[in-house]
Parts: sequence; C-alpha cells; structure tokens
Amino acid sequence: MKHRRISGRRAAMAGGAVAALVAAGVTLQNANASEPAPSTPELRILSAPAAGKLASTLGSDLGADSAGSYYDARAKRLVVNVLDETAAKTVEAAGAKARIVANSLAELGAARTTLKADATIPGTSWATDPVSNKVVVTADRTVSGAGWDKLSKVVDGLGAKAELKRSTGKFKPFIAGGDAINGSGGRCSLGFNVVKDGQPFFLTAGHCTQAISTWTDSSGKQIGKNEESHFPGTDFGLVKYTAQVDHPSEVDLYDGTSQKISGAAEATVGMKVTRSGSTTKVHSGTVTGLNATVNYSEGSVSGLIQTDVCAEPGDSGGALFSGDAAVGLTSGGSGDCTAGGETFFQPVTAALKATGTQIG
Repeated sequence: MKHRRISGRRAAMAGGAVAALVAAGVTLQNANASEPAPSTPELRILSAPAAGKLASTLGSDLGADSAGSYYDARAKRLVVNVLDETAAKTVEAAGAKARIVANSLAELGAARTTLKADATIPGTSWATDPVSNKVVVTADRTVSGAGWDKLSKVVDGLGAKAELKRSTGKFKPFIAGGDAINGSGGRCSLGFNVVKDGQPFFLTAGHCTQAISTWTDSSGKQIGKNEESHFPGTDFGLVKYTAQVDHPSEVDLYDGTSQKISGAAEATVGMKVTRSGSTTKVHSGTVTGLNATVNYSEGSVSGLIQTDVCAEPGDSGGALFSGDAAVGLTSGGSGDCTAGGETFFQPVTAALKATGTQIG
C-alpha cells in the first residue's frame, strides 16, 4: 500500500494546534476527555551491536518505507529514517526513534548509480549518510581542474540528494605494507583470526594479499600463505597458517592487554569503534557512513565502512572492532594520526561470508 508523506506545512499546523492547547492550559487528555490518551512506546536503550541487529530487522520489515538508520551513541538509541507516519509507528513500536525524511534509499541509490557512471574519478569517495539523508561525496587534494569541475557538475545535478566535501589528504590503500605481518616489499597488519573446516586462518586487507603471498611475523618466521585475495572491488584476503603458532581470537591493544573477540557485527552509523594496527597502534572514533565507494588510483572498492578513525601506512588489514565484536578490516583513506582524516574499512561480515570462515 502506498503511503502519503506529511508535508512540512501540515506538520507545522499540527504542532501549532498542540501549542495552542498547551497555551490555553488544556492538556491533550482533557481536550479528548471521552478517550484515553494514547500511550507512547518506550524507546529501547541499546548497545551498538544490538542497534545494528534491530536496524537490520526493521529494514526488512519496512522495505521501501525505510530510509536508513543510525545509532545515537549518547542516548544509546537507534534512529530510523522513514518516509511517512505509518512507517514511523512501526519503528516506534519496536522501541526505536523514527524520523521522517525526504529522500528514500532508492533515491539515494539512484544518486550513487549516477556518481558511479559519471564521476568515478581517482581521489573521490561517496557514502550514504543517514544523518543528513544525503550521499556525501568527498574529493581529496589530487582532484582539481577538469576533474573537480566534472565532479562538481555531477553533484550539483543531484540536487538535495548529495553534497560535496573536500579532504586535504590523499586517498590511498594503507600498505607499507593488530600485529605486524610482513612480506617481501611491504608490511601490513593482521585483522582477525578465523577458522574454516577446523583449520586456522586469518583475515587481512586484499590489497595486502594482492602484493604479498607469503607472510612472516616480526621475528622473520614464516607463519602463513595466501588462500584468497580480493582487490579491487572489495578489499579482503584470507591467509592460511603454515606454522604452529598461537592464534587466539583477540586483538592486541598495545598496552600489554588484548580485547577478546567473540563474534562479528554489522556496522551502524554512529557506532563507537576502535582500530588496532601495527603502525599507529590503537585509535578510536565513530562510524560516519556505510556502503562507501572509494576510487583509489589502483581501482574502486565499494561496500566499505567510512569512519573518522585515523590510520597510516602499515595499518592496512588491521582490526576494527566494537567491544568484543569484529567490525572491519582497515582498507585505506586520507590523512594520518597527526592531522586526522577519513579511513575506510572492509566489513568483516562480508569477508566471513565470502570465505566461508567464522570468528574463532
């Protein structure tokens, strides 16, 4: 059934009517004395992983009436964008906060399709931002002249569905290559230890396994060989352990302790996350976008998690996590841990599914 959107003017009129009743000293319950006041469903207090699960469930239930969601970390609540009041009631009944917005996911998806067709320029990225209800397009410092003019024209043509931002850094995969893993010509970071058919493996970045096939630890001891490598398009690689070494399901916090990893979780915009890598160690931040596309000079990668967590060369493949849940593998970005910048991560859930592995 097709639902009608409530116009801003009608919403304002409704708000004015409520204000008038309050100003006159009349409560809504008294004004409708013959009917009981409707109860407002209570908003649920949620952890970030729990919010992600609820967002997935509501996304399936709402279908085309869902316009994205994000996690309010301060209030510990899930905010779901919808297109009308009927969908808003479904969201509120589930314990999440509903927000009526203008752009549907289909409209934002169409904007992304236009960007891919007309603006796949090295040094650019775009991600759906549910907070602004737009596709946020970012250009790094290498995009100039005709490239900048073309990008600006495409974004302007998308109207209120997109906005353009500038990054002072340069988008690049973070290869200089958790714990350092080394190979001929580079160094990366181990993401997460996983298991497949009872055998131990680990996940890292695909642009790392594309460049390096045999891996050693910091002492020079060979520990693994590539099993799978995916880059560009996606950015993950699977390495099989070839040595008898400990491979616990945990992340090095570089302070003598580690974080136990018991499973994987989908990222949610607003989720607080932490990254561990062999160059810059441990840094934290927030998920700022999902399903991001980054156009590296080596090729485009899509479906990434966008964050404001810093990273530098050698951190590639390192673990992004929230509490005891694995979230992503460090792909690349712009900036560094002095100036800041954007960093993108391959979702772990997608890598696990593609490789047939599980956290363990």
